[in-house]
Amino acid sequence: MKNRSLQSKIFVYGALFVTAISLLIGSSFYFTMSNSIEQQTGNLALSIAVTTAERPDVVAGFESEEPSTVLQPIAEKVRILSGAEYVVIGNTQGIRYAHPIIERIGQKMVGDDNERALINGESYITEATGTLGPALRGKSPIKNNKGEIIGVISVGFLKEDISNTFFEYVDTILTIVLIAILFGVIGSTILARSIKKVLFNLEPSEIAHLYNERNTLFESVREGIIMVDKNSRISMVNPSAYEMLSIQGDTILVGLPIEDVLPNTLLPHVLLTGEKQFDRPMVVRGKKVIVNRMPIIVGKEILGAVSSFRLQSDFHQLTTELSQVKLYTEALRAQTHEYQNFLYSISGLIQLNSLDEALNLIHDETQENQSLIQFVTKRLQDAYLGGLVIGLFNRARELKIRFILDEDSNMTKLPKHLEKSLFISIIGNLVTNAFEAVEHLKESDRIVRLLITDIGQEILLEIEDSGEGLSSHILEHIFKSRVSTKEGQDRGYGLVKVFDNIVDLGGAISIEKGDLAGALFIISIPKGGFIYDQNH
Repeated sequence: MKNRSLQSKIFVYGALFVTAISLLIGSSFYFTMSNSIEQQTGNLALSIAVTTAERPDVVAGFESEEPSTVLQPIAEKVRILSGAEYVVIGNTQGIRYAHPIIERIGQKMVGDDNERALINGESYITEATGTLGPALRGKSPIKNNKGEIIGVISVGFLKEDISNTFFEYVDTILTIVLIAILFGVIGSTILARSIKKVLFNLEPSEIAHLYNERNTLFESVREGIIMVDKNSRISMVNPSAYEMLSIQGDTILVGLPIEDVLPNTLLPHVLLTGEKQFDRPMVVRGKKVIVNRMPIIVGKEILGAVSSFRLQSDFHQLTTELSQVKLYTEALRAQTHEYQNFLYSISGLIQLNSLDEALNLIHDETQENQSLIQFVTKRLQDAYLGGLVIGLFNRARELKIRFILDEDSNMTKLPKHLEKSLFISIIGNLVTNAFEAVEHLKESDRIVRLLITDIGQEILLEIEDSGEGLSSHILEHIFKSRVSTKEGQDRGYGLVKVFDNIVDLGGAISIEKGDLAGALFIISIPKGGFIYDQNH
């Protein structure tokens, strides 16, 4: 049976079980009925014997000169009317006065079971073997008017006839048993197919394999996952969800209402409507997360829902890293383009035999780059910020923009507890916006200034451009999504991200009109900053 399918196992075991139960019930019914028939036959024999023994004509027959002549007709009449195999009447010595076989009249009764009637005067049922074979007998003493025992009467039904009566019912019992087995087999077939369908035609080994795979998947996924049943009670939680919810791993959440764990959850709404929700922002225990919610639907019935969520900071970190790569790529592209032009110039000078001019050009370029690197390295000791600023210088050179690192800039290494990627994202976005704000101006008017300093207990950033500045009505909404001063559909996200990063660092931002006539962004970030939490 090990290699059989689940459906065949259910069918075989179900059929065997029903067959065994049917045979057991049939056998029990047969034996119960046979015992009942035998008991009823014994009671009938005894009743006939007692009634016949009390008849006056039977008592009178014993007093006649020829008892057999009187008693034989009475006994035969009783036998025929009752359906008994025999009715035998004998005296106190056991000599027969009446018997179905006339030749045996006058002979001694056999069976040796008359003592209780003749000696004790009892009426009883006995089972013995007579001249006609094994029989069930009813015996009763015959008493005269004085109460004296004058004889005995024995009414018998052969065991063979009783067994034939039993067998008359066997066909009916077997038919009922066979019908029950047939219905059991049909029921087992339907049950096996139904269970197989409910289990999506999967075998137990496949279900166990899927169960292990699901548990492994749940434990390995970095996203938090919570599953609820149709009553909004938690049915499954993975380890990442415990971590994101700041709940100890030994806390039992399964079985609790989801509202007790996440009061602001929308999973009950998903259970009610069946609506799918993707990339929805939510605050969970003071942490900003991005949530996906899906109903669990079988057929047309909603049996539960599942929610997966990831910290928004993870997405921000990924976005920041991509922004850094983009900035570095742009910087390298600008530097490559600039050096191509430089090499073209050197090549032209060499072809014109202007070797002194070529040497001077190489010397000036080398000295300028060395001065830039030395200045940035001296003023910005953090490698991340230094690399970013040099890349921005190269980008500005390509755009023909005068990019100024303020001479008051002075920055040691960023504190370890402050996320460097957030600083790079803030500076990169604001400087890029400043470049875009001035690139339409004539070349002599394109100026962008950057100040980075860590004065006292805070880090101060200033980004200023010589553009047209920001109007008052835009200032009120500048940090809201999809608000931008530039044309194009995919705009308005950079400053929103800048604002979120500043808030995450515990800082503040203000916008003023700068000395260059354009916008001046001033950012202040405390060195002991904090990661933003809406519970604070």
